[in-house]
Amino acid sequence: MRSIKPITNSNKKFLALFYLVAVLGIVSLAQADEYTSSSFRVLDPVLAPAQFSTSTDFQLFGSLGEMGLGTSTAIGFGLQSAWLFFPVVATPVVSATAGDGSVALSWSAVTASLGWTVGGYNVGQATVAGGPYSYTSLGNVTSTTRSSLTNGTPYYFVIRPEDALSNTIATSSEVSATPVSSGGGGGGGGGGGGGETVTATGVNLSGYGYPLSKVTILKDGQIAITTIAGPDAKFAVALTGLSAGEYLFAVYGEDNQGRRSTLFTFPVYLTKGAMTNISGIFLSPTIDVDKREVAHGDNIAIFGQTVGSSTVTIAVNSNQEIFVRTLAGVGGLYLYNFDTTLIEKGDHTTKSKSTVLNEISPFGAVVNFRVGTTTVLAEPNQGCPLRGDLNSDCRVNLIDFSIAAYWYHRPLTADFIPREKAILSGDGKVDLVDFSIMAYYWTG
Repeated sequence: MRSIKPITNSNKKFLALFYLVAVLGIVSLAQADEYTSSSFRVLDPVLAPAQFSTSTDFQLFGSLGEMGLGTSTAIGFGLQSAWLFFPVVATPVVSATAGDGSVALSWSAVTASLGWTVGGYNVGQATVAGGPYSYTSLGNVTSTTRSSLTNGTPYYFVIRPEDALSNTIATSSEVSATPVSSGGGGGGGGGGGGGETVTATGVNLSGYGYPLSKVTILKDGQIAITTIAGPDAKFAVALTGLSAGEYLFAVYGEDNQGRRSTLFTFPVYLTKGAMTNISGIFLSPTIDVDKREVAHGDNIAIFGQTVGSSTVTIAVNSNQEIFVRTLAGVGGLYLYNFDTTLIEKGDHTTKSKSTVLNEISPFGAVVNFRVGTTTVLAEPNQGCPLRGDLNSDCRVNLIDFSIAAYWYHRPLTADFIPREKAILSGDGKVDLVDFSIMAYYWTG
């Protein structure tokens, strides 16, 4: 009978080494390709499965790609890791108008980029502020009427844009309306009188400006009312006594240095005897730079004002658009020192948008600067053009040209005559002299 020899310590070491080599061999077979450039290498990139999970309390996104967030560059290519890092849609502005057993909703179309395409919208409806909401898919439309509602009961709504795969990519702020009966009460006996309650025709507007800043509301290109935002940058204002019909409203804010936001515009149809509530207005940040030309390799300061403690995304246009983030202070001021070694010499632009809670502003004004061999400081903010700015957005451009073109060789209304006198030639008519004034003050 043959005896079995016990495993010695040397045999144990040999077996352990054998297993280690085998495991390493299997791992080496699973390695991914390496990507190289003249500056760095990406070692063994591995794709992870993408997932999207939800519950009543949170949403969980999983994405394909590298684990790190940020932007990397090289001579041959640029890498923007984890694209979910960047907000790429603006939340819709929603209006609600109460009817008899119904509420008419409309909202601004959402534009998406960086891989997201808006495929449709959901409307959430609740009878309690803040929800929970019951959602209905609407398709790719920008209006709906919710019917079979109870008169006298407040209803609350949100709009959620979806991507092509029906994933929610943004949620509007909440808007409310209370359906009312269109009928009136009859008179009683014994000479008693009765009548129906008359509701004003108008609009309530609310949203975000800048902390303790002036917010101006335009109606059809003319200033209708101004208000001051609170320390939290929120504002709310009402316009009443209007006639039923379609209007073009616009809103702009002015920061603590006199810089104005871009114009936030939206058409609204007002129903007779109803107040239309418009919420979710989010003025884009103001923006400026400290240099009009900067020596390549030096920093350029990008700054402005927005909602306090919000996250500001700054886009710098180059051969490869670059996105960076910074936080605004409590007073809404933000500053980012951008390293120009990341971009090539030549002309560039920058713009910014802001995110607070679940709301995202659109990108604001575009500011130009040049990267070259010398540094030229920017001139101090000169304020708004003295003439030609018909829509009060602190610029003279095609919008003002269109307004003037409408009044060209037409009799001016009593509302527009003071505007023409202050902004144009003041001769009570719009002609080639006024277009010459606009050309002189043209900002683009």
